[in-house]
Amino acid sequence: MKRLKFQAESPIRADVFLSERSGLTRSAVKRLADAGMVWVNDVSAKAGACLKAGDIAEICIPDPVPIAARAEDIPLDIVYQDDDIAVVNKPQGMTVHAGAGNSEGTLVNALLFRLGSLSGINGALRPGIVHRLDKETSGLLVVAKNDRAHLSLSRQIAEKTAKRAYYALLEGVLKEDAGTIVTQIGRDPKNRLRQAVLPAGEGRRAETEWAVAERFRANTLVRFYLKTGRTHQIRVHAKYLGHPVVGDKLYGFAKQRFRLDGQLLHAYLLELTHPATGERMTFTAPLPDYFEHVLDLVRKD
Repeated sequence: MKRLKFQAESPIRADVFLSERSGLTRSAVKRLADAGMVWVNDVSAKAGACLKAGDIAEICIPDPVPIAARAEDIPLDIVYQDDDIAVVNKPQGMTVHAGAGNSEGTLVNALLFRLGSLSGINGALRPGIVHRLDKETSGLLVVAKNDRAHLSLSRQIAEKTAKRAYYALLEGVLKEDAGTIVTQIGRDPKNRLRQAVLPAGEGRRAETEWAVAERFRANTLVRFYLKTGRTHQIRVHAKYLGHPVVGDKLYGFAKQRFRLDGQLLHAYLLELTHPATGERMTFTAPLPDYFEHVLDLVRKD
Protein backbone atom coordinates (compact mmCIF):
# COMPACT_ATOMS: atom_id res chain seq x y z
CA MET A 1 0.00 0.00 0.00
CA LYS A 2 1.36 3.44 -0.91
CA ARG A 3 0.39 6.91 0.30
CA LEU A 4 0.88 9.77 -2.18
CA LYS A 5 0.98 13.44 -1.26
CA PHE A 6 0.49 16.44 -3.57
CA GLN A 7 0.18 20.21 -3.05
CA ALA A 8 -2.52 22.13 -4.90
CA GLU A 9 -1.40 25.23 -6.78
CA SER A 10 -4.88 26.69 -7.38
CA PRO A 11 -8.51 26.00 -6.37
CA ILE A 12 -9.68 22.61 -7.65
CA ARG A 13 -11.86 19.66 -6.62
CA ALA A 14 -10.01 16.94 -4.73
CA ASP A 15 -11.07 14.12 -7.06
CA VAL A 16 -10.06 16.06 -10.18
CA PHE A 17 -6.69 17.03 -8.66
CA LEU A 18 -5.84 13.57 -7.33
CA SER A 19 -6.94 11.91 -10.55
CA GLU A 20 -4.62 14.12 -12.59
CA ARG A 21 -1.67 13.67 -10.24
CA SER A 22 -1.97 9.98 -9.42
CA GLY A 23 -3.12 8.56 -12.75
CA LEU A 24 -6.22 7.05 -11.16
CA THR A 25 -9.65 7.61 -12.67
CA ARG A 26 -11.98 9.99 -10.82
CA SER A 27 -14.26 7.07 -9.99
CA ALA A 28 -11.31 5.22 -8.44
CA VAL A 29 -10.44 8.31 -6.37
CA LYS A 30 -14.06 8.52 -5.21
CA ARG A 31 -14.06 4.87 -4.16
CA LEU A 32 -10.91 5.43 -2.11
CA ALA A 33 -12.33 8.64 -0.61
CA ASP A 34 -15.52 6.81 0.38
CA ALA A 35 -13.30 4.21 2.07
CA GLY A 36 -11.54 6.92 4.10
CA MET A 37 -8.32 6.86 2.09
CA VAL A 38 -8.23 10.53 1.01
CA TRP A 39 -7.06 13.38 3.25
CA VAL A 40 -6.78 17.15 2.88
CA ASN A 41 -4.38 18.80 5.32
CA ASP A 42 -4.35 15.55 7.37
CA VAL A 43 -8.16 15.50 7.68
CA SER A 44 -10.25 12.77 6.02
CA ALA A 45 -11.99 14.27 2.98
CA LYS A 46 -14.66 13.46 0.43
CA ALA A 47 -13.95 13.27 -3.31
CA GLY A 48 -15.83 16.52 -3.94
CA ALA A 49 -13.87 18.54 -1.38
CA CYS A 50 -12.66 21.88 -2.71
CA LEU A 51 -8.91 22.45 -2.43
CA LYS A 52 -7.34 25.88 -2.05
CA ALA A 53 -3.90 26.88 -3.24
CA GLY A 54 -1.37 25.41 -0.82
CA ASP A 55 -3.60 22.62 0.47
CA ILE A 56 -1.97 19.20 0.83
CA ALA A 57 -4.03 16.33 -0.60
CA GLU A 58 -3.12 12.75 0.14
CA ILE A 59 -4.42 9.45 -1.17
CA CYS A 60 -3.69 5.91 -0.06
CA ILE A 61 -3.53 3.41 -2.92
CA PRO A 62 -3.91 -0.27 -1.98
CA ASP A 63 -1.46 -2.77 -3.39
CA PRO A 64 -2.52 -3.78 -6.90
CA VAL A 65 -4.66 -6.87 -7.17
CA PRO A 66 -3.59 -9.61 -9.57
CA ILE A 67 -4.28 -8.56 -13.14
CA ALA A 68 -7.63 -9.99 -14.22
CA ALA A 69 -7.60 -9.20 -17.93
CA ARG A 70 -6.62 -12.22 -20.04
CA ALA A 71 -3.55 -12.20 -22.27
CA GLU A 72 -4.39 -12.66 -25.96
CA ASP A 73 -2.13 -13.23 -28.94
CA ILE A 74 -3.17 -10.15 -30.93
CA PRO A 75 -0.85 -8.42 -33.42
CA LEU A 76 0.55 -5.21 -31.96
CA ASP A 77 2.76 -2.47 -33.42
CA ILE A 78 5.23 -1.73 -30.60
CA VAL A 79 7.20 1.37 -31.59
CA TYR A 80 9.51 1.28 -28.55
CA GLN A 81 9.91 -0.54 -25.24
CA ASP A 82 12.31 -0.94 -22.32
CA ASP A 83 12.00 -2.01 -18.68
CA ASP A 84 9.77 0.98 -17.78
CA ILE A 85 7.63 1.98 -20.75
CA ALA A 86 6.29 0.84 -24.09
CA VAL A 87 5.02 3.03 -26.91
CA VAL A 88 2.37 1.43 -29.11
CA ASN A 89 0.83 2.48 -32.42
CA LYS A 90 -2.82 1.49 -31.83
CA PRO A 91 -4.86 0.58 -34.90
CA GLN A 92 -8.31 1.97 -35.62
CA GLY A 93 -11.03 -0.32 -34.28
CA MET A 94 -9.17 -1.54 -31.19
CA THR A 95 -10.57 -0.65 -27.77
CA VAL A 96 -7.89 0.32 -25.25
CA HIS A 97 -9.25 -1.60 -22.26
CA ALA A 98 -12.20 -3.74 -21.23
CA GLY A 99 -15.54 -2.14 -20.44
CA ALA A 100 -19.19 -3.02 -20.29
CA GLY A 101 -19.81 -5.90 -22.67
CA ASN A 102 -16.25 -5.81 -24.02
CA SER A 103 -13.66 -7.97 -22.27
CA GLU A 104 -11.64 -9.39 -25.17
CA GLY A 105 -9.67 -8.14 -28.14
CA THR A 106 -8.52 -4.95 -26.39
CA LEU A 107 -5.13 -3.28 -26.35
CA VAL A 108 -4.70 -4.44 -22.74
CA ASN A 109 -5.27 -8.07 -23.75
CA ALA A 110 -2.60 -7.70 -26.44
CA LEU A 111 -0.19 -5.91 -24.07
CA LEU A 112 -0.45 -8.66 -21.46
CA PHE A 113 0.57 -11.22 -24.09
CA ARG A 114 3.40 -9.16 -25.61
CA LEU A 115 4.80 -7.42 -22.52
CA GLY A 116 3.64 -9.42 -19.51
CA SER A 117 4.51 -6.99 -16.71
CA LEU A 118 2.40 -3.80 -16.49
CA SER A 119 1.70 -1.23 -13.78
CA GLY A 120 -1.21 -2.07 -11.48
CA ILE A 121 -2.29 1.43 -10.44
CA ASN A 122 -5.37 1.54 -12.66
CA GLY A 123 -6.67 -1.81 -11.52
CA ALA A 124 -7.21 -5.29 -12.85
CA LEU A 125 -8.83 -4.37 -16.16
CA ARG A 126 -6.66 -1.37 -17.10
CA PRO A 127 -3.08 -2.35 -16.19
CA GLY A 128 -0.43 -0.05 -17.63
CA ILE A 129 -2.90 2.40 -19.15
CA VAL A 130 -1.86 6.01 -18.52
CA HIS A 131 -3.96 7.70 -21.21
CA ARG A 132 -6.40 6.50 -23.85
CA LEU A 133 -7.47 6.84 -27.46
CA ASP A 134 -11.02 6.34 -28.68
CA LYS A 135 -11.70 2.97 -30.31
CA GLU A 136 -11.84 4.44 -33.83
CA THR A 137 -8.85 6.77 -33.31
CA SER A 138 -5.47 5.39 -34.32
CA GLY A 139 -1.98 6.29 -33.17
CA LEU A 140 0.51 6.51 -30.35
CA LEU A 141 -0.01 5.56 -26.71
CA VAL A 142 2.56 5.24 -23.95
CA VAL A 143 2.12 2.31 -21.54
CA ALA A 144 3.64 2.01 -18.05
CA LYS A 145 5.33 -1.26 -17.11
CA ASN A 146 5.59 -0.41 -13.40
CA ASP A 147 3.95 1.90 -10.87
CA ARG A 148 6.90 4.30 -10.69
CA ALA A 149 6.74 4.89 -14.43
CA HIS A 150 2.94 5.20 -14.28
CA LEU A 151 3.08 7.97 -11.67
CA SER A 152 5.75 9.86 -13.60
CA LEU A 153 3.86 9.69 -16.90
CA SER A 154 0.57 10.68 -15.26
CA ARG A 155 2.27 13.67 -13.69
CA GLN A 156 3.73 14.72 -17.05
CA ILE A 157 0.29 14.60 -18.66
CA ALA A 158 -1.29 16.52 -15.76
CA GLU A 159 1.46 19.17 -15.81
CA LYS A 160 1.35 19.37 -19.64
CA THR A 161 5.02 18.49 -20.10
CA ALA A 162 4.09 15.45 -22.19
CA LYS A 163 3.08 16.53 -25.69
CA ARG A 164 0.50 14.80 -27.89
CA ALA A 165 -0.30 15.83 -31.46
CA TYR A 166 -2.86 14.52 -33.93
CA TYR A 167 -3.76 14.77 -37.60
CA ALA A 168 -7.45 15.03 -38.48
CA LEU A 169 -9.24 15.52 -41.78
CA LEU A 170 -12.12 17.90 -41.22
CA GLU A 171 -15.28 18.62 -43.16
CA GLY A 172 -15.21 21.97 -44.97
CA VAL A 173 -12.45 24.53 -45.38
CA LEU A 174 -11.18 26.49 -42.37
CA LYS A 175 -10.51 30.16 -43.09
CA GLU A 176 -7.95 30.80 -40.36
CA ASP A 177 -4.50 29.21 -40.38
CA ALA A 178 -4.32 28.40 -36.66
CA GLY A 179 -6.05 28.97 -33.35
CA THR A 180 -6.70 27.86 -29.79
CA ILE A 181 -10.01 26.50 -28.51
CA VAL A 182 -10.75 26.85 -24.79
CA THR A 183 -14.14 25.61 -23.55
CA GLN A 184 -15.80 23.57 -20.83
CA ILE A 185 -16.53 19.97 -21.85
CA GLY A 186 -18.85 17.52 -20.13
CA ARG A 187 -21.56 14.94 -20.73
CA ASP A 188 -24.06 16.03 -23.38
CA PRO A 189 -27.40 16.45 -21.54
CA LYS A 190 -29.26 15.43 -24.73
CA ASN A 191 -27.20 12.34 -25.55
CA ARG A 192 -25.39 10.42 -22.80
CA LEU A 193 -23.09 8.76 -25.34
CA ARG A 194 -21.60 12.10 -26.33
CA GLN A 195 -19.60 14.89 -24.77
CA ALA A 196 -20.45 18.53 -25.46
CA VAL A 197 -19.26 22.09 -25.00
CA LEU A 198 -21.04 23.34 -21.87
CA PRO A 199 -21.70 26.80 -20.39
CA ALA A 200 -19.11 28.44 -18.15
CA GLY A 201 -19.03 26.86 -14.73
CA GLU A 202 -20.08 23.42 -15.98
CA GLY A 203 -17.97 20.47 -17.11
CA ARG A 204 -14.18 20.56 -17.16
CA ARG A 205 -11.82 22.99 -18.86
CA ALA A 206 -10.58 21.77 -22.25
CA GLU A 207 -7.88 23.46 -24.34
CA THR A 208 -6.81 22.47 -27.85
CA GLU A 209 -4.40 24.21 -30.20
CA TRP A 210 -4.73 23.66 -33.94
CA ALA A 211 -2.98 24.58 -37.19
CA VAL A 212 -3.92 23.96 -40.81
CA ALA A 213 -1.59 21.51 -42.54
CA GLU A 214 -3.29 21.42 -45.96
CA ARG A 215 -6.47 22.75 -47.58
CA PHE A 216 -8.58 21.01 -50.20
CA ARG A 217 -11.75 21.88 -52.11
CA ALA A 218 -14.10 20.58 -49.42
CA ASN A 219 -11.85 19.50 -46.56
CA THR A 220 -8.98 20.63 -44.35
CA LEU A 221 -6.13 18.57 -42.92
CA VAL A 222 -5.42 19.93 -39.45
CA ARG A 223 -2.82 19.31 -36.75
CA PHE A 224 -4.29 19.29 -33.25
CA TYR A 225 -2.22 19.70 -30.08
CA LEU A 226 -3.82 18.59 -26.82
CA LYS A 227 -3.26 20.89 -23.86
CA THR A 228 -5.76 18.95 -21.73
CA GLY A 229 -7.07 15.40 -22.13
CA ARG A 230 -10.85 15.30 -21.92
CA THR A 231 -12.98 12.51 -23.35
CA HIS A 232 -13.51 13.00 -27.12
CA GLN A 233 -11.83 16.42 -26.80
CA ILE A 234 -10.60 16.86 -30.38
CA ARG A 235 -13.81 15.48 -31.87
CA VAL A 236 -15.94 17.80 -29.72
CA HIS A 237 -13.77 20.83 -30.49
CA ALA A 238 -13.80 20.07 -34.22
CA LYS A 239 -17.61 20.00 -34.09
CA TYR A 240 -17.51 23.26 -32.07
CA LEU A 241 -15.53 24.86 -34.92
CA GLY A 242 -18.30 23.81 -37.29
CA HIS A 243 -15.94 21.40 -39.06
CA PRO A 244 -16.35 17.88 -37.61
CA VAL A 245 -13.87 15.09 -38.28
CA VAL A 246 -14.51 13.13 -41.48
CA GLY A 247 -15.92 9.69 -40.69
CA ASP A 248 -17.02 10.59 -37.17
CA LYS A 249 -20.31 8.75 -36.67
CA LEU A 250 -21.00 10.35 -33.27
CA TYR A 251 -20.15 14.02 -33.87
CA GLY A 252 -19.88 14.26 -37.66
CA PHE A 253 -22.23 14.69 -40.58
CA ALA A 254 -25.11 12.22 -40.93
CA LYS A 255 -24.23 11.74 -44.60
CA GLN A 256 -20.59 10.80 -45.13
CA ARG A 257 -18.82 11.04 -48.47
CA PHE A 258 -16.39 8.17 -47.83
CA ARG A 259 -16.97 4.62 -46.63
CA LEU A 260 -14.95 4.52 -43.42
CA ASP A 261 -14.90 2.42 -40.27
CA GLY A 262 -14.36 5.48 -38.07
CA GLN A 263 -13.08 9.03 -37.87
CA LEU A 264 -9.93 10.17 -39.68
CA LEU A 265 -8.10 11.10 -36.49
CA HIS A 266 -4.56 9.86 -35.85
CA ALA A 267 -2.21 10.48 -32.91
CA TYR A 268 0.99 10.95 -34.90
CA LEU A 269 3.34 12.46 -32.30
CA LEU A 270 4.15 11.74 -28.66
CA GLU A 271 6.86 13.52 -26.68
CA LEU A 272 7.72 12.68 -23.07
CA THR A 273 10.48 12.48 -20.48
CA HIS A 274 11.59 8.96 -19.67
CA PRO A 275 10.53 8.14 -16.08
CA ALA A 276 13.85 6.49 -15.16
CA THR A 277 16.54 8.18 -17.25
CA GLY A 278 15.13 11.71 -17.58
CA GLU A 279 15.81 11.59 -21.33
CA ARG A 280 13.45 13.59 -23.53
CA MET A 281 11.99 11.24 -26.13
CA THR A 282 9.93 11.88 -29.27
CA PHE A 283 7.96 9.25 -31.18
CA THR A 284 6.05 9.54 -34.45
CA ALA A 285 3.68 7.24 -36.34
CA PRO A 286 2.80 7.62 -40.05
CA LEU A 287 -0.78 8.04 -41.19
CA PRO A 288 -2.60 4.71 -41.73
CA ASP A 289 -3.14 3.57 -45.32
CA TYR A 290 -6.91 4.26 -45.26
CA PHE A 291 -6.22 7.84 -44.12
CA GLU A 292 -3.64 8.36 -46.90
CA HIS A 293 -6.10 6.89 -49.43
CA VAL A 294 -8.74 9.49 -48.55
CA LEU A 295 -6.13 12.27 -48.74
CA ASP A 296 -5.19 11.08 -52.24
CA LEU A 297 -8.87 11.29 -53.24
CA VAL A 298 -9.41 14.81 -51.90
CA ARG A 299 -6.16 16.03 -53.48
CA LYS A 300 -7.54 14.95 -56.86
CA ASP A 301 -10.72 17.03 -56.44
